[in-house]
Amino acid sequence: MAPIRRLFIANRGEIAVRILRTAHARGIETVLGTSEADRDSLPARLATRSICIGPSPARDSYLKVETVVAAALGTGCDALHPGYGFLSENRDLAEACAKAGITFIGPTPDNLAAVGDKLTARTHAEAAGVPLVPGGTAETLADAVRLAGAIGYPLLIKAVAGGGGKGMKRVDRADELAPLFDLATAEAHAAFGDGRVYLERYVTSGRHIEVQIISDGATVLHAGERDCSVQRRYQKVVEEAPAPGLDPALRQELLDAALRFARHIGYRSLGTVEFLMDVDRQQVYFLEMNARIQVEHPVTEAITGLDLVALQIAIAEGRPLDLRQDDITFHGHAIECRLNAEDPARDFAPSPGRVALAWFPALPGLRVDTHVQSGAMIPPFYDSMIAKLIAQGETRDATRATMSDALRLLRLDGIANNAALHRAIMADPAFAAGGVDTAYLAGLMPAQTGGVP
Repeated sequence: MAPIRRLFIANRGEIAVRILRTAHARGIETVLGTSEADRDSLPARLATRSICIGPSPARDSYLKVETVVAAALGTGCDALHPGYGFLSENRDLAEACAKAGITFIGPTPDNLAAVGDKLTARTHAEAAGVPLVPGGTAETLADAVRLAGAIGYPLLIKAVAGGGGKGMKRVDRADELAPLFDLATAEAHAAFGDGRVYLERYVTSGRHIEVQIISDGATVLHAGERDCSVQRRYQKVVEEAPAPGLDPALRQELLDAALRFARHIGYRSLGTVEFLMDVDRQQVYFLEMNARIQVEHPVTEAITGLDLVALQIAIAEGRPLDLRQDDITFHGHAIECRLNAEDPARDFAPSPGRVALAWFPALPGLRVDTHVQSGAMIPPFYDSMIAKLIAQGETRDATRATMSDALRLLRLDGIANNAALHRAIMADPAFAAGGVDTAYLAGLMPAQTGGVP
Protein backbone atom coordinates (compact mmCIF):
# COMPACT_ATOMS: atom_id res chain seq x y z
CA MET A 1 0.00 0.00 0.00
CA ALA A 2 1.34 3.46 -0.93
CA PRO A 3 2.22 5.99 1.76
CA ILE A 4 -0.60 8.33 2.69
CA ARG A 5 -0.31 11.74 1.00
CA ARG A 6 -3.41 13.63 2.11
CA LEU A 7 -5.40 12.81 5.24
CA PHE A 8 -9.03 13.71 5.91
CA ILE A 9 -9.71 14.24 9.62
CA ALA A 10 -13.35 13.51 10.41
CA ASN A 11 -13.38 14.97 13.89
CA ARG A 12 -12.95 18.11 15.96
CA GLY A 13 -11.47 19.44 19.20
CA GLU A 14 -8.25 18.34 20.82
CA ILE A 15 -8.06 14.98 19.01
CA ALA A 16 -8.12 16.81 15.67
CA VAL A 17 -5.15 18.91 16.82
CA ARG A 18 -3.40 15.76 18.06
CA ILE A 19 -3.80 13.99 14.70
CA LEU A 20 -2.70 17.14 12.86
CA ARG A 21 0.52 17.24 14.88
CA THR A 22 1.61 13.76 13.84
CA ALA A 23 0.40 14.15 10.24
CA HIS A 24 2.37 17.36 9.79
CA ALA A 25 5.46 15.78 11.37
CA ARG A 26 5.22 12.97 8.80
CA GLY A 27 4.78 15.39 5.87
CA ILE A 28 1.15 14.40 5.26
CA GLU A 29 -1.22 17.09 3.99
CA THR A 30 -4.39 17.45 6.03
CA VAL A 31 -8.00 18.33 5.33
CA LEU A 32 -10.27 18.91 8.30
CA GLY A 33 -14.01 18.37 7.97
CA THR A 34 -15.78 20.86 10.22
CA SER A 35 -19.33 21.69 11.16
CA GLU A 36 -20.54 25.28 10.84
CA ALA A 37 -19.82 25.79 14.56
CA ASP A 38 -16.18 24.77 14.16
CA ARG A 39 -15.27 26.72 11.02
CA ASP A 40 -13.05 29.13 12.96
CA SER A 41 -11.67 26.60 15.45
CA LEU A 42 -7.96 26.08 16.12
CA PRO A 43 -7.77 22.75 14.22
CA ALA A 44 -9.47 24.40 11.22
CA ARG A 45 -6.69 27.00 11.20
CA LEU A 46 -3.91 24.45 11.69
CA ALA A 47 -5.02 22.06 8.93
CA THR A 48 -3.64 22.42 5.43
CA ARG A 49 -7.24 22.97 4.38
CA SER A 50 -10.66 22.77 6.02
CA ILE A 51 -14.08 22.13 4.53
CA CYS A 52 -17.51 22.56 6.09
CA ILE A 53 -19.47 19.31 6.07
CA GLY A 54 -22.75 20.53 7.52
CA PRO A 55 -24.70 22.35 10.24
CA SER A 56 -23.59 22.46 13.85
CA PRO A 57 -25.53 19.51 15.31
CA ALA A 58 -23.32 16.42 15.01
CA ARG A 59 -26.14 14.37 13.49
CA ASP A 60 -26.12 16.78 10.51
CA SER A 61 -22.34 16.85 10.01
CA TYR A 62 -19.84 14.67 11.93
CA LEU A 63 -22.20 11.67 12.07
CA LYS A 64 -23.13 11.55 8.36
CA VAL A 65 -21.13 8.75 6.74
CA GLU A 66 -21.97 9.62 3.13
CA THR A 67 -21.17 13.30 3.63
CA VAL A 68 -17.84 12.57 5.34
CA VAL A 69 -16.69 10.17 2.63
CA ALA A 70 -17.84 12.51 -0.16
CA ALA A 71 -15.88 15.36 1.44
CA ALA A 72 -12.76 13.20 1.67
CA LEU A 73 -13.07 12.17 -1.98
CA GLY A 74 -13.87 15.68 -3.12
CA THR A 75 -10.74 17.09 -1.50
CA GLY A 76 -8.45 14.44 -2.98
CA CYS A 77 -7.69 12.64 0.29
CA ASP A 78 -6.37 9.11 0.15
CA ALA A 79 -6.93 8.35 3.84
CA LEU A 80 -9.36 9.20 6.64
CA HIS A 81 -8.78 9.38 10.40
CA PRO A 82 -11.97 9.29 12.49
CA GLY A 83 -10.40 10.23 15.86
CA TYR A 84 -12.52 9.04 18.79
CA GLY A 85 -16.28 9.36 19.31
CA PHE A 86 -18.55 10.25 16.38
CA LEU A 87 -17.92 7.65 13.62
CA SER A 88 -14.66 6.25 14.98
CA GLU A 89 -16.03 2.73 15.50
CA ASN A 90 -18.64 2.81 12.75
CA ARG A 91 -18.41 -0.21 10.47
CA ASP A 92 -20.38 1.56 7.72
CA LEU A 93 -17.72 4.28 7.54
CA ALA A 94 -14.89 1.75 7.33
CA GLU A 95 -16.71 -0.11 4.55
CA ALA A 96 -17.58 3.10 2.70
CA CYS A 97 -13.93 4.15 2.80
CA ALA A 98 -12.90 0.78 1.37
CA LYS A 99 -15.41 1.07 -1.46
CA ALA A 100 -14.21 4.59 -2.22
CA GLY A 101 -10.55 3.57 -2.25
CA ILE A 102 -9.76 5.58 0.88
CA THR A 103 -7.52 4.13 3.58
CA PHE A 104 -9.40 4.01 6.89
CA ILE A 105 -7.07 4.76 9.82
CA GLY A 106 -8.44 2.12 12.12
CA PRO A 107 -9.33 -1.55 12.33
CA THR A 108 -10.98 -3.65 9.65
CA PRO A 109 -14.77 -3.81 9.27
CA ASP A 110 -14.63 -7.38 10.60
CA ASN A 111 -12.75 -6.18 13.69
CA LEU A 112 -15.40 -3.51 14.25
CA ALA A 113 -18.14 -6.10 13.92
CA ALA A 114 -16.40 -8.34 16.45
CA VAL A 115 -16.26 -5.70 19.17
CA GLY A 116 -19.04 -3.24 18.29
CA ASP A 117 -21.73 -5.42 19.83
CA LYS A 118 -21.09 -6.16 23.51
CA LEU A 119 -22.64 -9.62 23.30
CA THR A 120 -20.52 -10.57 20.31
CA ALA A 121 -17.45 -9.25 22.12
CA ARG A 122 -18.33 -11.35 25.19
CA THR A 123 -18.64 -14.42 22.97
CA HIS A 124 -15.19 -13.77 21.49
CA ALA A 125 -13.72 -13.18 24.95
CA GLU A 126 -15.11 -16.49 26.16
CA ALA A 127 -13.69 -18.29 23.11
CA ALA A 128 -10.30 -16.64 23.72
CA GLY A 129 -10.23 -17.81 27.32
CA VAL A 130 -10.52 -14.28 28.70
CA PRO A 131 -12.32 -14.10 32.06
CA LEU A 132 -15.83 -12.62 32.00
CA VAL A 133 -18.01 -11.10 34.69
CA PRO A 134 -20.63 -13.76 35.49
CA GLY A 135 -23.78 -12.94 33.52
CA GLY A 136 -25.53 -13.38 30.20
CA THR A 137 -28.32 -12.25 27.90
CA ALA A 138 -31.94 -11.77 28.87
CA GLU A 139 -34.49 -11.43 26.07
CA THR A 140 -37.46 -11.56 28.45
CA LEU A 141 -38.16 -10.82 32.09
CA ALA A 142 -38.36 -14.56 32.73
CA ASP A 143 -34.82 -14.91 31.34
CA ALA A 144 -33.68 -12.09 33.61
CA VAL A 145 -35.25 -13.69 36.70
CA ARG A 146 -33.54 -17.03 36.00
CA LEU A 147 -30.19 -15.37 35.33
CA ALA A 148 -30.43 -13.15 38.41
CA GLY A 149 -30.99 -16.26 40.49
CA ALA A 150 -27.77 -17.71 39.17
CA ILE A 151 -25.48 -14.68 39.52
CA GLY A 152 -27.08 -13.07 42.60
CA TYR A 153 -27.65 -9.45 43.68
CA PRO A 154 -26.59 -6.73 43.24
CA LEU A 155 -26.38 -6.92 39.45
CA LEU A 156 -26.24 -4.61 36.46
CA ILE A 157 -28.56 -4.49 33.48
CA LYS A 158 -26.61 -3.21 30.46
CA ALA A 159 -27.67 -2.24 26.96
CA VAL A 160 -26.10 -4.47 24.32
CA ALA A 161 -25.52 -1.47 22.05
CA GLY A 162 -24.74 0.91 24.91
CA GLY A 163 -21.70 2.70 26.22
CA GLY A 164 -20.68 5.40 28.65
CA GLY A 165 -23.23 4.24 31.21
CA LYS A 166 -26.27 4.89 28.99
CA GLY A 167 -28.98 2.29 29.41
CA MET A 168 -27.30 0.81 32.48
CA LYS A 169 -29.27 0.00 35.64
CA ARG A 170 -28.14 -1.33 39.01
CA VAL A 171 -30.51 -3.82 40.66
CA ASP A 172 -30.00 -4.42 44.37
CA ARG A 173 -33.01 -6.62 45.20
CA ALA A 174 -35.25 -9.12 43.46
CA ASP A 175 -38.33 -6.85 43.71
CA GLU A 176 -36.48 -4.16 41.70
CA LEU A 177 -35.72 -6.42 38.77
CA ALA A 178 -39.00 -6.24 36.82
CA PRO A 179 -39.43 -2.43 36.75
CA LEU A 180 -35.75 -1.79 36.10
CA PHE A 181 -35.63 -4.44 33.37
CA ASP A 182 -38.53 -2.71 31.59
CA LEU A 183 -36.91 0.70 32.08
CA ALA A 184 -33.51 -0.45 30.84
CA THR A 185 -34.92 -2.04 27.68
CA ALA A 186 -37.03 1.05 26.95
CA GLU A 187 -34.07 3.40 27.46
CA ALA A 188 -31.78 1.20 25.39
CA HIS A 189 -34.26 1.24 22.54
CA ALA A 190 -34.70 5.00 22.76
CA ALA A 191 -30.97 5.75 22.98
CA PHE A 192 -29.54 3.18 20.58
CA GLY A 193 -32.48 1.86 18.55
CA ASP A 194 -31.69 -1.55 20.05
CA GLY A 195 -33.54 -2.65 23.16
CA ARG A 196 -31.49 -5.79 23.85
CA VAL A 197 -29.92 -6.03 27.32
CA TYR A 198 -27.76 -8.40 29.29
CA LEU A 199 -27.11 -8.93 32.99
CA GLU A 200 -23.82 -8.96 34.86
CA ARG A 201 -22.82 -9.43 38.49
CA TYR A 202 -22.25 -6.02 40.11
CA VAL A 203 -18.74 -5.83 41.46
CA THR A 204 -19.00 -3.96 44.75
CA SER A 205 -15.45 -2.60 44.68
CA GLY A 206 -13.97 -2.48 41.21
CA ARG A 207 -11.12 -0.76 39.41
CA HIS A 208 -11.29 0.08 35.71
CA ILE A 209 -8.01 -0.99 34.13
CA GLU A 210 -7.35 -1.17 30.40
CA VAL A 211 -4.57 -2.41 28.14
CA GLN A 212 -3.24 -0.60 25.07
CA ILE A 213 -2.93 -2.94 22.07
CA ILE A 214 -0.83 -2.29 18.95
CA SER A 215 -1.17 -4.78 16.10
CA ASP A 216 -0.39 -4.94 12.39
CA GLY A 217 -2.54 -8.06 12.07
CA ALA A 218 0.40 -10.43 12.51
CA THR A 219 2.37 -9.05 15.44
CA VAL A 220 0.28 -8.17 18.49
CA LEU A 221 1.92 -6.08 21.21
CA HIS A 222 0.80 -4.34 24.37
CA ALA A 223 1.95 -0.94 25.58
CA GLY A 224 1.09 -1.49 29.22
CA GLU A 225 -2.03 -0.73 31.20
CA ARG A 226 -3.87 2.39 32.30
CA ASP A 227 -5.98 2.89 35.41
CA CYS A 228 -9.19 4.81 34.67
CA SER A 229 -11.04 4.23 37.93
CA VAL A 230 -11.66 7.91 38.75
CA GLN A 231 -15.02 8.24 37.05
CA ARG A 232 -18.17 10.26 37.37
CA ARG A 233 -21.33 8.46 36.28
CA TYR A 234 -19.21 6.00 34.27
CA GLN A 235 -17.35 8.84 32.50
CA LYS A 236 -13.57 8.87 32.98
CA VAL A 237 -12.18 11.96 34.72
CA VAL A 238 -8.56 11.07 35.63
CA GLU A 239 -6.36 8.37 34.05
CA GLU A 240 -2.88 7.20 34.87
CA ALA A 241 -0.21 4.74 33.83
CA PRO A 242 0.91 2.38 35.15
CA ALA A 243 -1.95 1.29 37.43
CA PRO A 244 -0.79 1.98 41.00
CA GLY A 245 -0.50 -0.84 43.51
CA LEU A 246 -1.28 -3.61 41.02
CA ASP A 247 0.05 -7.03 41.96
CA PRO A 248 2.70 -7.99 39.35
CA ALA A 249 1.14 -11.41 38.73
CA LEU A 250 -2.30 -9.86 38.25
CA ARG A 251 -0.80 -7.26 35.89
CA GLN A 252 0.74 -10.00 33.76
CA GLU A 253 -2.57 -11.88 33.73
CA LEU A 254 -4.28 -8.71 32.53
CA LEU A 255 -1.76 -8.08 29.74
CA ASP A 256 -1.84 -11.70 28.59
CA ALA A 257 -5.64 -11.71 28.48
CA ALA A 258 -5.69 -8.56 26.36
CA LEU A 259 -3.20 -10.04 23.90
CA ARG A 260 -5.20 -13.28 23.67
CA PHE A 261 -8.37 -11.36 22.87
CA ALA A 262 -6.70 -9.23 20.17
CA ARG A 263 -5.09 -12.29 18.57
CA HIS A 264 -8.37 -14.22 18.67
CA ILE A 265 -10.22 -11.61 16.58
CA GLY A 266 -7.26 -10.95 14.26
CA TYR A 267 -7.11 -7.35 15.37
CA ARG A 268 -5.25 -4.83 13.23
CA SER A 269 -4.68 -1.24 14.43
CA LEU A 270 -4.62 0.47 17.81
CA GLY A 271 -7.14 -0.80 20.30
CA THR A 272 -7.85 -0.90 24.01
CA VAL A 273 -9.09 -3.93 25.90
CA GLU A 274 -10.92 -2.82 29.02
CA PHE A 275 -11.22 -4.83 32.23
CA LEU A 276 -12.95 -4.57 35.57
CA MET A 277 -10.77 -5.62 38.47
CA ASP A 278 -12.74 -7.07 41.38
CA VAL A 279 -10.79 -5.66 44.33
CA ASP A 280 -12.25 -8.07 46.88
CA ARG A 281 -11.64 -11.19 44.80
CA GLN A 282 -8.43 -9.91 43.13
CA GLN A 283 -9.76 -11.03 39.76
CA VAL A 284 -9.98 -9.25 36.42
CA TYR A 285 -12.94 -9.50 34.05
CA PHE A 286 -13.28 -8.49 30.41
CA LEU A 287 -15.51 -5.46 29.81
CA GLU A 288 -15.12 -4.52 26.14
CA MET A 289 -12.65 -3.53 23.46
CA ASN A 290 -12.52 0.00 22.09
CA ALA A 291 -11.41 -0.12 18.48
CA ARG A 292 -9.91 3.36 18.18
CA ILE A 293 -7.48 5.83 19.66
CA GLN A 294 -8.48 6.55 23.26
CA VAL A 295 -8.83 9.93 24.96
CA GLU A 296 -6.30 8.76 27.55
CA HIS A 297 -3.65 7.55 25.09
CA PRO A 298 -1.16 10.32 26.12
CA VAL A 299 -0.37 8.68 29.47
CA THR A 300 0.81 5.60 27.58
CA GLU A 301 2.81 7.78 25.21
CA ALA A 302 4.35 9.56 28.20
CA ILE A 303 5.73 6.42 29.84
CA THR A 304 6.71 4.57 26.63
CA GLY A 305 7.92 7.39 24.36
CA LEU A 306 5.76 6.00 21.54
CA ASP A 307 3.75 8.13 19.11
CA LEU A 308 0.60 6.02 18.98
CA VAL A 309 -1.02 8.04 16.19
CA ALA A 310 2.10 7.57 14.04
CA LEU A 311 1.92 3.81 14.65
CA GLN A 312 -1.78 3.83 13.81
CA ILE A 313 -1.07 5.56 10.49
CA ALA A 314 1.84 3.24 9.67
CA ILE A 315 -0.31 0.16 10.28
CA ALA A 316 -3.05 1.59 8.06
CA GLU A 317 -0.45 2.11 5.33
CA GLY A 318 0.18 -1.63 5.47
CA ARG A 319 3.65 -1.42 6.96
CA PRO A 320 4.63 -4.19 9.39
CA LEU A 321 5.46 -3.16 12.95
CA ASP A 322 9.16 -2.57 13.42
CA LEU A 323 8.77 -3.17 17.16
CA ARG A 324 9.02 -6.26 19.34
CA GLN A 325 7.48 -6.52 22.77
CA ASP A 326 10.90 -6.07 24.40
CA ASP A 327 11.35 -2.79 22.50
CA ILE A 328 8.46 -1.23 24.44
CA THR A 329 9.86 -0.10 27.76
CA PHE A 330 8.24 1.87 30.54
CA HIS A 331 9.64 4.86 32.39
CA GLY A 332 8.19 6.75 35.34
CA HIS A 333 4.54 7.59 35.89
CA ALA A 334 1.93 9.69 34.05
CA ILE A 335 -1.42 11.20 35.06
CA GLU A 336 -4.03 12.82 32.81
CA CYS A 337 -6.78 15.21 33.96
CA ARG A 338 -9.70 16.03 31.67
CA LEU A 339 -10.66 19.69 31.88
CA ASN A 340 -14.29 20.19 30.95
CA ALA A 341 -16.42 23.29 30.39
CA GLU A 342 -18.95 22.37 33.06
CA ASP A 343 -20.13 23.71 36.40
CA PRO A 344 -19.66 21.29 39.31
CA ALA A 345 -21.81 23.50 41.54
CA ARG A 346 -24.77 23.09 39.12
CA ASP A 347 -24.67 19.31 38.82
CA PHE A 348 -21.94 19.62 36.20
CA ALA A 349 -24.15 21.47 33.75
CA PRO A 350 -22.33 22.24 30.49
CA SER A 351 -20.88 25.75 30.33
CA PRO A 352 -20.63 26.77 26.68
CA GLY A 353 -19.53 30.30 25.77
CA ARG A 354 -16.49 32.37 24.95
CA VAL A 355 -13.21 31.66 26.73
CA ALA A 356 -11.94 35.05 27.84
CA LEU A 357 -8.48 33.76 28.79
CA ALA A 358 -6.87 30.33 28.36
CA TRP A 359 -3.33 29.92 29.65
CA PHE A 360 -1.48 26.78 30.62
CA PRO A 361 1.90 26.93 32.35
CA ALA A 362 4.94 25.50 30.52
CA LEU A 363 6.10 23.26 33.36
CA PRO A 364 8.76 20.55 32.99
CA GLY A 365 6.98 17.22 32.67
CA LEU A 366 3.65 18.75 31.57
CA ARG A 367 1.93 18.21 28.20
CA VAL A 368 -1.28 20.02 27.28
CA ASP A 369 -3.53 18.69 24.52
CA THR A 370 -6.17 21.30 23.69
CA HIS A 371 -8.01 23.09 20.92
CA VAL A 372 -8.85 26.10 23.04
CA GLN A 373 -7.12 29.47 23.03
CA SER A 374 -8.13 32.82 24.48
CA GLY A 375 -11.21 34.08 22.64
CA ALA A 376 -12.33 30.62 21.50
CA MET A 377 -16.00 29.69 21.56
CA ILE A 378 -17.13 26.52 23.31
CA PRO A 379 -20.16 25.41 21.26
CA PRO A 380 -23.13 23.83 23.06
CA PHE A 381 -23.43 20.98 20.55
CA TYR A 382 -20.59 18.65 21.56
CA ASP A 383 -18.66 17.03 24.38
CA SER A 384 -17.58 19.61 26.94
CA MET A 385 -13.90 18.63 27.12
CA ILE A 386 -11.65 21.58 26.43
CA ALA A 387 -8.19 20.32 27.38
CA LYS A 388 -6.20 17.40 28.75
CA LEU A 389 -3.33 17.98 31.15
CA ILE A 390 -0.77 15.17 31.09
CA ALA A 391 1.93 15.18 33.76
CA GLN A 392 4.90 12.82 33.84
CA GLY A 393 7.53 12.26 36.49
CA GLU A 394 9.99 9.74 37.87
CA THR A 395 7.53 8.73 40.59
CA ARG A 396 3.78 8.93 41.08
CA ASP A 397 4.18 11.48 43.89
CA ALA A 398 6.36 13.71 41.69
CA THR A 399 3.84 13.42 38.86
CA ARG A 400 0.97 14.31 41.16
CA ALA A 401 2.93 17.34 42.38
CA THR A 402 3.48 18.55 38.81
CA MET A 403 -0.21 18.14 38.07
CA SER A 404 -1.15 20.04 41.22
CA ASP A 405 1.12 22.92 40.20
CA ALA A 406 -0.37 22.99 36.70
CA LEU A 407 -3.93 23.02 38.05
CA ARG A 408 -3.06 25.81 40.48
CA LEU A 409 -1.38 28.00 37.89
CA LEU A 410 -3.58 27.59 34.79
CA ARG A 411 -6.13 30.23 33.82
CA LEU A 412 -9.48 29.44 32.21
CA ASP A 413 -11.66 32.55 32.42
CA GLY A 414 -15.09 33.19 30.96
CA ILE A 415 -16.52 29.69 31.44
CA ALA A 416 -17.13 27.41 34.40
CA ASN A 417 -14.79 24.43 34.52
CA ASN A 418 -13.77 21.50 36.72
CA ALA A 419 -10.18 22.49 37.52
CA ALA A 420 -10.98 22.89 41.23
CA LEU A 421 -12.34 19.33 41.39
CA HIS A 422 -9.12 18.04 39.84
CA ARG A 423 -7.09 19.99 42.42
CA ALA A 424 -9.14 18.34 45.16
CA ILE A 425 -8.52 14.89 43.67
CA MET A 426 -4.75 15.45 43.47
CA ALA A 427 -4.70 16.62 47.11
CA ASP A 428 -6.96 13.89 48.48
CA PRO A 429 -5.14 11.36 50.71
CA ALA A 430 -7.05 8.39 49.25
CA PHE A 431 -6.03 9.26 45.68
CA ALA A 432 -2.50 10.02 46.82
CA ALA A 433 -2.27 6.53 48.30
CA GLY A 434 -3.19 5.02 44.91
CA GLY A 435 -5.56 2.26 43.85
CA VAL A 436 -8.95 3.95 44.35
CA ASP A 437 -12.00 2.18 42.91
CA THR A 438 -14.75 3.40 40.60
CA ALA A 439 -16.89 4.56 43.55
CA TYR A 440 -14.16 6.87 44.83
CA LEU A 441 -15.17 10.10 43.10
CA ALA A 442 -18.82 9.89 44.11
CA GLY A 443 -17.63 9.85 47.71
CA LEU A 444 -15.27 12.79 47.28
CA MET A 445 -17.55 15.11 45.33
CA PRO A 446 -20.17 16.14 47.92
CA ALA A 447 -17.48 17.94 49.90
CA GLN A 448 -16.32 19.71 46.74
CA THR A 449 -19.62 20.58 45.09
CA GLY A 450 -21.91 21.50 47.94
CA GLY A 451 -23.66 18.16 48.06
CA VAL A 452 -23.92 17.26 44.38
CA PRO A 453 -22.91 13.57 44.09
